[in-house]
Amino acid sequence: MMQFLAKAGLAVMLTAGTLAGTVAPAAAQLNIIIGEPDRGPPQDYRRPPPGYDRPPPGYGRPSRGCNPQLAENLARDYGFRRARVVDITPRRVIVQGWTRRGPDEMSFGNVRGCPALRRR
Repeated sequence: MMQFLAKAGLAVMLTAGTLAGTVAPAAAQLNIIIGEPDRGPPQDYRRPPPGYDRPPPGYGRPSRGCNPQLAENLARDYGFRRARVVDITPRRVIVQGWTRRGPDEMSFGNVRGCPALRRR
């Protein structure tokens, strides 16, 4: 009788372990959102239809580019000393300064937030 209970207990443990192994990956794919999601609807980048008398807010206005002072501050955060903006194009803001290796140059995207593009 004792052997039968031991074998039955072992079978129950193996079955429970197998089920737990298959339930965990399935539970990882479950996504439950209660209430409003954190993000809004995706932005519509299309042009307004022809004959639309009042464009949506922000359409037709020049986009704000990278603030030169922010680009200099970001370059300082990357280790530049005496950082200064030397050129601003429609796509890039170029900052030159000194690093521990000597004179260096860094490019930032001319969009809001000044994302770093490359460092020479």
